[in-house]
Amino acid sequence: MTRRILVPIDGSSHSNAALEHAITTFPDAELIVLHVVDPLEGHVDNDGMMGGYAEGWYENAQERAERLCEGTVEEVIGDEDRTVETVVELGKPTRTIVQYVEENDVDEVVMGSRGRTGVGRILLGSVAESVVRRSPVPVTVVR
Repeated sequence: MTRRILVPIDGSSHSNAALEHAITTFPDAELIVLHVVDPLEGHVDNDGMMGGYAEGWYENAQERAERLCEGTVEEVIGDEDRTVETVVELGKPTRTIVQYVEENDVDEVVMGSRGRTGVGRILLGSVAESVVRRSPVPVTVVR
């Protein structure tokens, strides 16, 4: 049976490293690259102030996310003969990643982490840490 590996990405070098790790560690697995569009991003204006949603925000965010997924897969995988499914979801990242795992028969999650410690982690939180705590399947965190 082919394993299904979910790799959430955010455009960082850490998420690219996670995708590279998934490719080499699970050469025969089906890979799913997921980007979560956080609705709070559209609710903050250029000055960092909370405001109303900009007109067309969701459509623009969806297009950027699709380009991010396709670009990341192309950059990391290149010419390798490998099929990778790309998915864009709307929601809070941790909740959306765990929900995707629960609803889509995923066997493992491989994700990057910036490796923040101390106050930075407390103030900013950690999506990777939250996914590790809530995921019903194993999670590999790549730094």
